[in-house]
Amino acid sequence: MPPDEESSPKQRRRRRRRRPVWLPFLLVLLRYRPMGITRCFCSSFFVFAVVLSHGFISIHAFTGTYGINYGRIANNIPSPERVVTLLKAAKIKNVRIYDADHSVLNAFKGSGLELVVNIPNELMKNMSVNEDSAMSWVKENVQSYLPDTHIRGIAVGNEVLGQSDQQLAEVLLGAVKNVYSVLDRLHLSDLIQVSTAHSEGVFANSFPPSACTFKEDVLQYMKPLLQIFSERGSPFFLNAYPFLAYKGDSDNIDLNYALFMPNPGIYDSKTNLHYDNMFDAQVDAGYAALEAAGFHKMEIVVSETGWASHGDADEAGATAQNARIYNYNLRKRLFKRKGTPRRPKIVMKAYVFALFNENLKPGPTSERNFGLFKADGSIAYDIGFTGLMPSSASSALISLKDHQARGVLTTSAAILLLLLHL
Repeated sequence: MPPDEESSPKQRRRRRRRRPVWLPFLLVLLRYRPMGITRCFCSSFFVFAVVLSHGFISIHAFTGTYGINYGRIANNIPSPERVVTLLKAAKIKNVRIYDADHSVLNAFKGSGLELVVNIPNELMKNMSVNEDSAMSWVKENVQSYLPDTHIRGIAVGNEVLGQSDQQLAEVLLGAVKNVYSVLDRLHLSDLIQVSTAHSEGVFANSFPPSACTFKEDVLQYMKPLLQIFSERGSPFFLNAYPFLAYKGDSDNIDLNYALFMPNPGIYDSKTNLHYDNMFDAQVDAGYAALEAAGFHKMEIVVSETGWASHGDADEAGATAQNARIYNYNLRKRLFKRKGTPRRPKIVMKAYVFALFNENLKPGPTSERNFGLFKADGSIAYDIGFTGLMPSSASSALISLKDHQARGVLTTSAAILLLLLHL
């Protein structure tokens, strides 16, 4: 029934002015916040109230500017439960995983961490031609964990385009469409962002940044994909690695330029823009390629970036010192909440690769040494994080901080815990 037949304008205005039933409770929480209820708790209550009133709400998949990739191709890393403790102590809220492992999804329940899960490449072919397959996967690995586990995104495949697997490239769009269709049917499309991460292998060239375009054999698959992401408001996800560029051409690339250290930089004569670090240049190369393809307003989020702390003899720059400098300066750059020279008003966001060194990853030695943390949870090098502390006393202190952040620890309990650690 059309709105004008459903009720009179006066009645509709009266309904719009009606105060939500949960609003008085939120106002009480805000009024007494100085008595110990924190902003975090109030924010959580607000989200809960809106969900009660309207169902799931539209939420960006990325909070802030800094995230981490939690890879698990290893047999010696901490349990998912301890990983949650580590991430919360480090105040890293945004997390990407490369599957939808149920032990991880269960461990993240109630943590408040924002999670992006991944549909592995090997599942894409069936999912592209069979929407029921996509429905089963989303129901089992996403819907059944909401809202306790904050799953905010689904990555469909990883680095599919620009590689040698033509068949995989052909099924990516169909898989993405079916995932979107399933989310629409389940009324989750306003909560879950769909994406796919691209390597720099999709570009024909990237220097200078303004000259970057997509490869011709990639463009036929990329343009319809970008179209659907543009219509849905999803960013372009790029894996940007100055380390790999430097490793491949260390004779011609200034290491300081790759590490955010003082250097002359480069000048792009076409745009009259100056770049003092390779990370910004790689991102702006992506923006140039998007513009050349007709997508001038799409945001870029860096889905992977990092620096190896150890490598083979022929892997230039793979040292712990360089890894520390890169990741420290990257973190500092992201916390400034600024854009790139080409897109100064779009705040840069990035997921660092990776949380841990992964001892079972194939390939060169560098592949097993991208972690900010060692397998035992201690820091690989110091960029301002503290690792997992093994003693029970230290664990209790972490627990105390966690409860204080939630605003639910009573004064008497806090005093008791402090006395225990004197």
